[in-house]
Amino acid sequence: VSAFRPRRWRGALLPSKVTVTIDVLESEKRPVNAVADHNEVKSVTQVRVAESKDDTTRILTDSSHSWNDRILAEQFLP
Repeated sequence: VSAFRPRRWRGALLPSKVTVTIDVLESEKRPVNAVADHNEVKSVTQVRVAESKDDTTRILTDSSHSWNDRILAEQFLP
């Protein structure tokens, strides 16, 4: 599972309480490795992704653009 964003794919931001589950349909034919925080698990059949509240960080932004405006721009503006 790769965390990069493909070109021309805008994606979406999900609420922080959401858990995303990815099921690998043909794991024997197409093996999938999952990597997070420098930990790799090989040949997975399912991946669950959820936000952890254990660590926090401060995000510095331009005060003339609200966080909500940035989220909307990331999801919907070209």
